[in-house]
Amino acid sequence: MNLPQPSPEALEQSGHLVARLHSLIEDQGGWISFATYMAEALYAPALGYYSGGARKFGAGGDFITAPELTPLFGQAIATQIQQIMELSAPHIIEAGAGTGLLAADLLLELELRGALPESYAILEVSGELRERQFDTLAAKVPHLAPRVRWLDSLPEHFSGALLANEVLDVMPVHIVAWRADGIFERGVALGESGQFVWADRPVSGKVAEAAEALARPLPSEGEYVSELNLAGRAWIAELAKRLDKGAMLLVDYGYPRAEYYLDSRSTGTLLCYFRHHAHGDPFLWPGLNDITAFVDFTAIAEAGFEAGLDVLGYTDQANLLFNCGVLACLARRAPETSPDYIRSAKAVQRLTGPHEMGELFKVIAMGRGIEQPLIGFLRGDRLHAL
Repeated sequence: MNLPQPSPEALEQSGHLVARLHSLIEDQGGWISFATYMAEALYAPALGYYSGGARKFGAGGDFITAPELTPLFGQAIATQIQQIMELSAPHIIEAGAGTGLLAADLLLELELRGALPESYAILEVSGELRERQFDTLAAKVPHLAPRVRWLDSLPEHFSGALLANEVLDVMPVHIVAWRADGIFERGVALGESGQFVWADRPVSGKVAEAAEALARPLPSEGEYVSELNLAGRAWIAELAKRLDKGAMLLVDYGYPRAEYYLDSRSTGTLLCYFRHHAHGDPFLWPGLNDITAFVDFTAIAEAGFEAGLDVLGYTDQANLLFNCGVLACLARRAPETSPDYIRSAKAVQRLTGPHEMGELFKVIAMGRGIEQPLIGFLRGDRLHAL
């Protein structure tokens, strides 16, 4: 791998996390699940990727999300959020709000439409990101910033719209290997030199139940490796308990189950990102890399349905944005020959192009007490694929 080198300060921080992981593995008898490793690497207090101080978003970070590309993403999404609020209550919760740009874009667009929420709450586990979100909102929407508050946990009861853009993919996943001699969970142990190494043990508990429910045939030779996002399922169930009326809109990259566990995808979907470089080594510089896995949207839909929610729609990002009027939002940036319009048009192409983010990213809506069809899924709904 030809990756840029972290700074000495970053390597020192990573070293502290490595020591913490060593202690954790030793305390657990020499083995931890990959889900535990991933949770520590991303969220260990002051050391994990999302809880430390490294810059993550934008050109100077490790990846660029849709709101970083253009405000047109938030302006279009506002159409769907507005409808959900009109059908339930004028409140929004955004989970994992990144830099705060999506919140700022949504609030500005909803203000323009005369549809501001009474409250906008951000559920964010990273103290460093909370500070960035506060600064973004103070700079871009100072007159609306007082409407925003931050949550440490989900409220006991909520009605309105819940939005999560690229949140499910960074929830800790279990790694499972199907082999001729059975089904194994792939965890993390320590090698002779103290390095992190993969180590398998037979599946048990909820991991075994979820793996066996997939009914994958055991290979006659070699192995088939993939992920189970049990944390994502549990999170959906917890949201469902608290949602009185309204809908959640979840945007992420992934597949329905029939595509997620294709025979050809035998090494799984796990990816790491460092300074816009993708690589496959989650043991490299713990705490400095983003670690992600594609989303099994069938599992997410099942979790919602089992928790009493209605699955209201499933489509790709391109269809959602077109249905929500992204081209009308683009047309407002006239004249068409202006540099701003040209930049915005290129961003829309990236958001909706079939070989860009348009088909890779999917959107699922689940809710309670919503009887009217949702605007974002009127054309191109793929519920049948789940």
